[in-house]
Amino acid sequence: MNRTRRHNRIRAKIKGTSLRPRFSVYKSNRYLEAQLIDDTAGRTLVSGKMDDAGKLGKDIATRAKAQGISKVVFDRGGFRYTGRVAALAEAARTAGLEF
Repeated sequence: MNRTRRHNRIRAKIKGTSLRPRFSVYKSNRYLEAQLIDDTAGRTLVSGKMDDAGKLGKDIATRAKAQGISKVVFDRGGFRYTGRVAALAEAARTAGLEF
């Protein structure tokens, strides 16, 4: 319930475009899921699901670079920016994504 409220508050402020898509993160107990979403067209540009945050961050960043995407808007999905979410973001930054 609280995560949903935080997520709605975040989503009210940020939108993904084709030039700067939204880097959305979802964290379950077992997996991390990440997507690059163009909200104006309603399309998912890149997606991935893994249990290792570092590998997923690098994978999403390299696949985004292959499509010509270098800048994104980070959407932590209502989760706290710590632990696996922070590791995912840092791995994506070191692999070349800017946010």
